[in-house]
Amino acid sequence: MPGPSSERAVILAASERDAVWTAHLIKEAGYYANICGDLAELERQVASGAGLAIIADEAVRTADLAGLARWLNAQPSWSDFPIVLMSEGGGPERSPEAARLGRALGNVTFIERPFHPTTLVSLVAAAVRGRRRQYQTRAILEDLTESESLLQTALDAGHLGALELHIPGFELEASATCKRFFGRAADLPFTYQDLLEAVHPDDRARRQEVVEHTLKTGADYKIEYRNIWPDGSQHWVDVRARAVRRPDGSIRSLVGVCSDITARKTAEIEREALLAQLAAERSALAELTATLEQRVEQRTADLMKEVAAREKAQEQLRHAQKMEAIGQLTGGVAHDFNNLLMAVMGNLDLLRKRLPEDPRLHRLVDGALQGAERGASLTQRLLAFARQQDLRAVPVDLGALVRDMSELLERSLGPRIALRLHIPDGLPPACVDTNQLELAVLNLAINARDAMPDGGVIEIRLAAWQAKNEQTRSDQALRPGNYLKLSVIDSGTGMAPDVLKRAIEPFFSSKPVGKGTGLGLSMVHGLAVQLGGALQLSSAVGKGTTAVLVLPVATAAPEAESPAPAARPVRRSAVILLVDDDPLIAMSTMEMLEDLGHRVIGANSGPHALDILRSDQEIDLMMTDHVMPGMTGIELAAASREVRPQLLVLLATGYAELPDGFQVDLPRLAKPYHQDQLRERLDQLLGQGVRQQAAAAGASADTLAAPTTLSPSS
Repeated sequence: MPGPSSERAVILAASERDAVWTAHLIKEAGYYANICGDLAELERQVASGAGLAIIADEAVRTADLAGLARWLNAQPSWSDFPIVLMSEGGGPERSPEAARLGRALGNVTFIERPFHPTTLVSLVAAAVRGRRRQYQTRAILEDLTESESLLQTALDAGHLGALELHIPGFELEASATCKRFFGRAADLPFTYQDLLEAVHPDDRARRQEVVEHTLKTGADYKIEYRNIWPDGSQHWVDVRARAVRRPDGSIRSLVGVCSDITARKTAEIEREALLAQLAAERSALAELTATLEQRVEQRTADLMKEVAAREKAQEQLRHAQKMEAIGQLTGGVAHDFNNLLMAVMGNLDLLRKRLPEDPRLHRLVDGALQGAERGASLTQRLLAFARQQDLRAVPVDLGALVRDMSELLERSLGPRIALRLHIPDGLPPACVDTNQLELAVLNLAINARDAMPDGGVIEIRLAAWQAKNEQTRSDQALRPGNYLKLSVIDSGTGMAPDVLKRAIEPFFSSKPVGKGTGLGLSMVHGLAVQLGGALQLSSAVGKGTTAVLVLPVATAAPEAESPAPAARPVRRSAVILLVDDDPLIAMSTMEMLEDLGHRVIGANSGPHALDILRSDQEIDLMMTDHVMPGMTGIELAAASREVRPQLLVLLATGYAELPDGFQVDLPRLAKPYHQDQLRERLDQLLGQGVRQQAAAAGASADTLAAPTTLSPSS
């Protein structure tokens, strides 16, 4: 069939007999072939999608090849359409006519008649393999284009300009935003010499020292300096870059970002001027009489304390605002990325099932799936930092939890690390999510291990703690009340004050490149805050680090563990109403559902879905996204109960900030998910529906053993 990824061969021969014979040889070899009656039909078939063309020279000897040549010349950069030319006079080295056709048609392979069928099949196989590689190149180019768009969106959201300085020629590439920070229009050239001339004369030597240090040592380039715009105004920029090396280790270029910090610098200068003015006033007051000296000194000290307190409050406010902004941006990006991963993983699941038995293709698909799953793990960590992950906080005995983890921790830490537990008896339970807390403790322990390259001791301590009003002022995330402190203490290298200050920021890591994502501590911090607690860090260089998880005490006792009743999956074909405003995700999910044997009805909004529900259409289950314009998935579920009270509803979403009461109302499937997870969830819900129908018909209690509602944690 034609199409954007077709591998068929289109044949134009001098006679119908030759065309049929050629097509027969190709099909016998396991490939696809279509016969064209004339050149015009060949051009149409090629334009509609094909893997290669097989043309007899006598069939086009007197034909006008202008139309076919135009199509070949207009191919995109990834495409080089292959043509096999059957010639009686030999190749271009012996036949002028063959040479002319070769120049006109481009990617031509000549085969001289008469030829052995194996030769033709071999040429067709080579052409099909080449065309497949071209299709793969097209897919890679499309992915790169999408990645560049996402990166540009992130730069625009952060008001950052991008730049790259090529070494050793010092050739500068700057984005339009970067040029704007130097007072240049986007359409005007901006060379490295232009940048040097724009730097304020008083800052040039300092900037040059930083550049030379980076080129000599490979350290990150980080500097703030003034620049003069063409209109004479003065502005401040913050430039940060990292060295990119060649295979031989030499620096190829410096790649980084810049931002305009004029407003912040102006405020700092004004503050310094105020402090200078205060100092001058104090000097003047020192000349007053001895009776006023003490009062002046006292007043000056009070003013300095007020200034210091104000600066501290402003710094805390700026830090809180920065972390809140980063959290909102991170949560939004993770949500959108979950949706993108949903489409990728769904399509790869289906593609793996439908691929031919080619180990190489299966390895490629499995590699892509592993990459998508790692992306899903990354978005889960981002949601943890943004405090938007889905938690199931229950009363938990922390002492028992840590003791149960000791074997796992010892295996993870290795033989050079000694693990010591200090867990007193009689501690109250904590209100936590067990799985997420275990991951947080493991993260803290591995961080501690990495800080002790020569081995050492890690202590895990548990203690009760009561937060009072004066203690909560220093940590605004806490409220007065009873807490448990879970401390992970190491004797490692410790952190410098500047590193400790940024330790919980996402993607900040003091580890070498490739040794950490910078999301471990930020994830632990987000989990603690979302649970109603806090993460407290203290460290000193050479003296180790103490990480303290402050967790709220539970008001109820831990639940006794009891085996969950075994669910009886009911595998049957169902009519499913799929509601999603994203066409890419909707298409992927619909394909997975149909592949599972279900009949799917699509709707792109809540109102559209309600129109379908009000009709006489039979529907067994509605599967809906949550974040949709006009009407959310929760609102749609509530409205659907007024139309069809017994309708099963499954909420599929990558977002965690859902209204209160959601856990007891609707079952949930978190994006991204695999087809196996989708099948298992649908089997549970459809089995539940069967049991409800049996109950309505007066079935026995044995058939009703499973619960009638499912929570997202089920």
